[in-house]
Parts: sequence; C-alpha cells; structure tokens
Amino acid sequence: MAERLFSWLLLVCALLVVSALLWVLSDVVLQGATHFSWQFLFDAPTDAGRGGGIAPILVSTLWLLLIALTVALPLGLGVAIWLSEFASSNSRFANSTGITLDILAGVPSIVYGLFGNAFFSIYLGLGFSLLSGGLTQACMILPVFVRTCEVGLRTVSNDWRRGALALGMTRSTAIWHILLPAARPAIVAGLILSIGRATAETAALLFTSGYVDRMPGSLLDSGRALAVHIYDLSMNVTGGDGAAYASALVLVTLIIVLNTLAQSLVDSWFKRRLVIA
Repeated sequence: MAERLFSWLLLVCALLVVSALLWVLSDVVLQGATHFSWQFLFDAPTDAGRGGGIAPILVSTLWLLLIALTVALPLGLGVAIWLSEFASSNSRFANSTGITLDILAGVPSIVYGLFGNAFFSIYLGLGFSLLSGGLTQACMILPVFVRTCEVGLRTVSNDWRRGALALGMTRSTAIWHILLPAARPAIVAGLILSIGRATAETAALLFTSGYVDRMPGSLLDSGRALAVHIYDLSMNVTGGDGAAYASALVLVTLIIVLNTLAQSLVDSWFKRRLVIA
C-alpha cells in the first residue's frame, strides 16, 4: 500500500511539472500567434515596438549568442578537461577553482551585468555594445558549462582510460577520441543549458549591450536582445503586450531550433571522432 501511494505521489509531481510547462507554452503560443506574421520577422520595430517587427533585435540576439558561445565553449571545455584529467585531487588550486565555479554559477545575472559594465564597457572601452554583452554572457554561462562537462568526464569509467593507454594512445589522443565522445551527453546538456541561459538573459544585457533597437552595423554597436525587447514591451510600453507575446513565441522557437541544431552538430562531430579512432 505504501509503495503504491509513493508511486502515485511521484506521478502527481510529474503531472504538475508537465502541466505547468504546457500551460506556459500554450499561453505563449496562443497569445503570440494572434500577433505573429512572417513579416514580423523581417521588419524593424515602429512606435516603440507596438508595430513593425523584430528584425534588428533578432540579429542582435544571434550576434550576442554567437560571441558568448565562441568564447565560452572552448574555454569551458579546456577547464573541464584540466579539472577532470590533469589536476590532482589534492590540489588546492583545483579545489579552489571548483568551489569558485560553484559560487559563480549561483551569482544573479544582474551582478554579471554590473561586472560587465565596469570591466568590458568602461575599463576596456567597449562601451554599450554587442561585444560587451556577448563577453558578459560568456562569463555567465562558463561556470555551469564547465561543471557539467567536468562531471560528464569524471563519470567515464577508468577502464576506458587504461584501455586507450594500453593501445598506445597518447593522453591527448585518448581524451580527444575516447573520453570526449564518451562524455557526449553531459557536454550536450551543458551546451543546451548555455544556449538557453544566454538567449533568455535580460538583466546582464541592460548594463552591457544597451537598449537600442536599430540594426547593428558592427560588434561595437549597441543592440537589443529579444529578452530585453520582451521586458521593455511588457513593462514600459502601453499596448505592447501583443508584440511582447509574439516576440516571446519567436524566442521560444529560436531556443528549440538552436538546441536541436547544436545537438545534431555535436552528435555528428562525436561520431566522426569515434570513426577516426
């Protein structure tokens, strides 16, 4: 009886989570579809965003995401490999690095925004620009990506390492062709979390990439991300709810498409590594 009650309790928890997710998604789809049109993707916003579309905002969002991932992914993967494969378990520096990453993962995004404004925008002279915003986002997603990849690499059985070395592989070859493909699910999970957080970020970008809704001409131009645009339409623009819902629909679709594309690319890349090995 107790076992059945426990099973039903878990089922209710799962249904509550799924229902909440479906409620949010259905609200965004139903409200956003009434204002959405294909032209909405290609026009510039007018009347403070109440009219027109989101073309320059979409371009700014993709630039911010590209900058953040280009900086964070190789750097984060390198740190994760060092922590899991090269750093001694008794190393104070490695332990301090892990603790620091855990603390940074829990820091609110607005604090990253203040740091990005002080360091990238003012100290490095990048101003309110896509480059400042993208680099700040890279700092923000690095801790989660590093920890996710590190855990994935640590869960790979030591038999794989010993087997690779027994076959005469160097350590770097074993990491490249054996361990990284074996840790693929964790790396993909870290990539998806990074894309989601970078795409949906608002607070950090208000202080770094700025608020301008025109088409950016370079990486040093200010640009408004989709999440910032939704926040502005919802909080500051009377009558902007329709455009906000349509922008939210585009943002959710963009995250799903980017996640699917990223997962496909990573899967393809790891399959090639296994074939070559």
